[in-house]
Amino acid sequence: MNDSDPDLPEDTTGPTAAELEAVGQNALFGEPAPAPGADPAARPAKSTAPPPVATNQPYRVLARKYRPQTFSELIGQEAMVRTLANAIARDRLAHAFLMTGVRGVGKTSTARLIAKALNCVGPDGQGGPTIDPCGVCEACVAIAEGRHIDVIEMDAASNTGVDDVREIIEQVRYAAVSARYKIYIIDEVHMLSRNAFNALLKTLEEPPPHVKFLFATTEVDKLPVTVLSRTQRFDLRRIPAPMLAAHFAKVCGLEGVEAEDEGLRIIAAAAEGSVRDGLSILDQAIAHADLDGEGRVTAARVRDMLGLADKSAQRRLLGHLLEGDAKALLAAVDEQYALGVEPLALIRALMDLTHRITLAQVSGGEPDAPAEEERAALADFAARMGAAELHRLWQLLLKGHDEVRTAPDPLVSLQMALLRILHAGQMPDPGKLAKRIEELAVSGAAPPVVSGLEGATPSAPHVTAPTLDWAALVSEVDRAGMLHVAEVMRSRVRVIELAPERVMFEQADNFPDDPAPEIRDALFKVTRPSMQKRAPPMNASDQTRWSRPRSKHSPRLNCSVQKATWR
Repeated sequence: MNDSDPDLPEDTTGPTAAELEAVGQNALFGEPAPAPGADPAARPAKSTAPPPVATNQPYRVLARKYRPQTFSELIGQEAMVRTLANAIARDRLAHAFLMTGVRGVGKTSTARLIAKALNCVGPDGQGGPTIDPCGVCEACVAIAEGRHIDVIEMDAASNTGVDDVREIIEQVRYAAVSARYKIYIIDEVHMLSRNAFNALLKTLEEPPPHVKFLFATTEVDKLPVTVLSRTQRFDLRRIPAPMLAAHFAKVCGLEGVEAEDEGLRIIAAAAEGSVRDGLSILDQAIAHADLDGEGRVTAARVRDMLGLADKSAQRRLLGHLLEGDAKALLAAVDEQYALGVEPLALIRALMDLTHRITLAQVSGGEPDAPAEEERAALADFAARMGAAELHRLWQLLLKGHDEVRTAPDPLVSLQMALLRILHAGQMPDPGKLAKRIEELAVSGAAPPVVSGLEGATPSAPHVTAPTLDWAALVSEVDRAGMLHVAEVMRSRVRVIELAPERVMFEQADNFPDDPAPEIRDALFKVTRPSMQKRAPPMNASDQTRWSRPRSKHSPRLNCSVQKATWR
């Protein structure tokens, strides 16, 4: 019918809505390619069928393409999967789950798998919650594609306020539309503000029975304790490097790419326990390998791509440091600096080598290194160096790291720190020196003592032994004219010990002054009158050492006359 006149017949000669839409699409993206054998000049016939779906989908990176769709594909988290399986089997499902761990271990993927496990109805539509979702029912497919109306994903980094949480609080009152549970997945939940957390607490503690909360975060320490106490926490651990290498080999098989085992081990070590990081590096390595047409991921190309070719240079630098070759050491440092290696990164690399050598020496096993050449080199260092030497090297490197980090010129600080370590390595080990001294003390080995004329040079004068009679010494002092000192020695002093190099005496309590200096000078004059003029001035070590040990009876003065003053 015609809109202007309902009695007129409908106009069927004009273009249809589909043709108009096609014209607009062609104007933007160009005419579609003609079918094989068709006349390009012929006008296509009108068709009311929907346009065909494009088959040339854009490339998906490996980290998204091989995201786990079932718990059996989730690697390295067996304890969590076992706990969830038992909870589902016993119908003891918590109302809130918290997944925490480092980046790329599967926190968000685990939250989606839990959502699929709780809402799966099976291929026949009669199933219940299961740890092995079918993946073919409408709920599983919609959750995997991220379009399920009852599974709401929210990024807390961009929805941090109370208003965003208020929307959740208003929506939880309504039942799920088509699923068994309404599930809220909040990623990076630690980014919520304090007020948002406080607003969510009541709903989080007592949600409706049809609502489940799934939280994911990399910084669990930033969550309030009140939130942690209302959730079941799962700590997703780092994936071990051997397990990552096996997983990457499986992905390479699915992609039809050949890869060396050593290259995959290097990628697994660089991933640092993160599956997503490892798959991203593997994606890059595959693209890098295709440059020359080989299509093979080799260890050499992976090292070159990751900048790990300088590992051998770092080992050479450590070798120069241990061998004491200062010129080669400085030349190696300058070479690395010219290649763009920062001084702080260089000293960190030396610390990492020292740490791995120490662990290999303690465990007695194979060093932790992805390449065979590096393992052999670290094993050689572990065999040649001692434990004390390694620990001293670590302490010196740690001190050098702090200096390089805070120095105004990091390169100069690095050179000086490495030179200090080089010279310290040439010094004898303190532990060995102490042990040698103990051995000499036990064996009784000591320098021989020359007595009389035995072993003396012809020009050496004979020195007589001093008189060890205190009364005679007092008389000598009296005859020398030092009457006051002689009277002090006779009336105020009681000798306790008299030896060629030591005099210990006690004086009366009613004399506060110290007679030790006067007695020392007097004994020096009467015992060595011939050496008095040519004797050098006494230093602090030749002076009389004395102290007064207090007791409840009387003070005692210990006077020790050194060899230089009384012989």
